[in-house]
Amino acid sequence: QVRLAESGGGLVQAGGSLRLSCAASGNTICISVMGWYRQAPGKERELVASVTSGLSTYYGDSVKGRFTISRDNAKNTVYLQMNGLKPEDTAVYYCKADRTRCALGYDWGQGTQVTVSS
Repeated sequence: QVRLAESGGGLVQAGGSLRLSCAASGNTICISVMGWYRQAPGKERELVASVTSGLSTYYGDSVKGRFTISRDNAKNTVYLQMNGLKPEDTAVYYCKADRTRCALGYDWGQGTQVTVSS
C-alpha cells in the first residue's frame, strides 16, 4: 500500500501563489505517473497536471502557463507550483499515484483545500 500525504493548501487572493506537496510512502517502487486532480463543489474531479517517472509532464488547458508540476524521485514527492491563481481554481486538490504497471491500481491522497478569493 502507498500513503500519499498532501500539504500546502490554503486561502490566497486572486493573482497569488501556492505550492502543493505530495509525499508518497510505503510500497512506492511501482509508482509510474503521479498527478494532481481537483474537484470543485458540484463538479467532477478533473486532471490538473501529471508527471511520469521520466519527468514528462502534462497540463490541463485551464492551468497551462500558470501551474508547474515537478517531481523528486529520490524523495517520492511531487509538487504543484500554482501561480496567477484565479477564483475558479478553488477546489479540493488530490494527489494520485499510478501503480498499474504492477497491477496495483491507483492510490489517492486525502485532499487539500485551495481557496482563491477575488
